[in-house]
Amino acid sequence: MLIIKIYVAGAYSASTWEDKQVNTDKAVEIGVQLILKGHNPFIPHLTHYVDKIAIDNNINIPWEKWMQIDDEWLCLCDGFLLINHSRGADMELKRAKELGKKIYYSLDEIK
Repeated sequence: MLIIKIYVAGAYSASTWEDKQVNTDKAVEIGVQLILKGHNPFIPHLTHYVDKIAIDNNINIPWEKWMQIDDEWLCLCDGFLLINHSRGADMELKRAKELGKKIYYSLDEIK
């Protein structure tokens, strides 16, 4: 079996911290399923915890910086899994296509 690095993309931004946590938890649950399938997920939602520490310390990291960081990691992945749409996830999907990444729209597509 070919083990691949899969970028997990989906909504993160939300109006409440609790909703951001829900989005993060969903992405992590998908990441766990990818691990069980034998793959190596990259879950950009985990920067949720970095964002929280920054906010708690009155440090503002702009959305554009998060997108730049995510793009650096996206370039290193073999595949791209879109779990749901958002402004950022749709931008990442476009970028993944430009980079020629294998695109997945559900866990079932990934062996």
